[in-house]
Amino acid sequence: MLNSRERVRLALEHKEADRIPMDLGATTVTGMHVSTVYRLRQALRLDEPGTPVKVIDPFQMLGEIKPDLIAALGTDFVMLAGTRTAFGFKLEGWKEWTSFDGTPTLVPAGFNTVPEPDGDLLMYPEGDPSSPPSGRMPNGGFYFDIIVRQPPLDDKNLRVEDNLEEYGPIPEAELEHFRREAERLYAETDKAIVLGLGALGLGNIARVPGPGLRHPKGIRDVEEWYMSLTTRRDHLYRIFEAQTEINLANLKRIHQAVGDRISAAYLTGSDFGAQNGPLISPRTYRDLFWPFHKMINDWVHQHTSWKTFIHSCGSVWALIEDFIAAGFDILNPLQVSAANMDPGELKKKFGDRITLWGGGVDTQRTLPFGTREDVRGEVRERIRAMGRGGGYVFDAVHNVQALVPVENVLAMYEAAREYGRYPLMWMHVA
Repeated sequence: MLNSRERVRLALEHKEADRIPMDLGATTVTGMHVSTVYRLRQALRLDEPGTPVKVIDPFQMLGEIKPDLIAALGTDFVMLAGTRTAFGFKLEGWKEWTSFDGTPTLVPAGFNTVPEPDGDLLMYPEGDPSSPPSGRMPNGGFYFDIIVRQPPLDDKNLRVEDNLEEYGPIPEAELEHFRREAERLYAETDKAIVLGLGALGLGNIARVPGPGLRHPKGIRDVEEWYMSLTTRRDHLYRIFEAQTEINLANLKRIHQAVGDRISAAYLTGSDFGAQNGPLISPRTYRDLFWPFHKMINDWVHQHTSWKTFIHSCGSVWALIEDFIAAGFDILNPLQVSAANMDPGELKKKFGDRITLWGGGVDTQRTLPFGTREDVRGEVRERIRAMGRGGGYVFDAVHNVQALVPVENVLAMYEAAREYGRYPLMWMHVA
């Protein structure tokens, strides 16, 4: 039997291994809400009742996927991420916090929420309540919504520098963290390591408002940003040009720290798709994003052994050829519930040129609202459509959300283990 690292290598080379690799928690777009992690750990009897789970991403409220859970589910990846959250505070100084639904958690010291009179919770950049709040969790909610703090815009005085405040040379302490963790994960596990750099993606709409900045400047309103793709295209091009220059310098230093212990690098989480079609035209992607995606992918492929990972939700069929031409090796999350995202057609059209990562179960309907049998049947069909010949990593469509029945989560991984073994003999007799 192959170990996880070997299994993933073969899959990313579009070859059949012993089975299809499975992911949970390799990135912040393939994780699980902390409340579901807690209930899953309880169901698997990994913890005593009441044992808190760490929140490793306060924006999406993702729970820590620890080695014992990876072992229990049989997944193949570990995440290597930075030390700061989207809100700008560090993942350190853990303290107890209970969510609205009663889940016991541990949150970082900078997780300083202040309740509003209506019960909503406000979150602050760098954990500083003296700054204007940058996040809001509605009363009874499960996640934080980013608060837009758009200063007045003067088109005659727009400055590229104002949208670069969260970019800059990576600190030495952060490089040391990457070096130390890469060495530890490589030596202590046989798992494939995914380097998380998605926050550096150009136009990542979750980061455009600057939730980690005390007083963000520049174009920070989501609606204004999307309009700027057309109305201020030259200005955005200069922003991306400057951001890419910084990213390339940082990538060089990160590679010096982690070397080729990395199996894949999650480089961008910028969403280009909506439920019914792309958010932008192929021409806009080619004019604004493609040149810089190509530049970054070319550097990675020339200097490292890493595979490059693009995350884009929604219906992106019209853009996939351009993703491939830009040099991306992996496409996630395969939102098969969106228009024109049929898994069989994705495999037929693109599956020999880009690794399909995700799409294993619909997280909008089947996983939260279906039965165990519905989940197992959908896993089987997804593997039938995308598993043949390698080039596929099994995962749900995006993060597993709150309130998902634990029995459905268990059914998903049980079915993936059962149906995902090569050769896929059951396909010929079903």
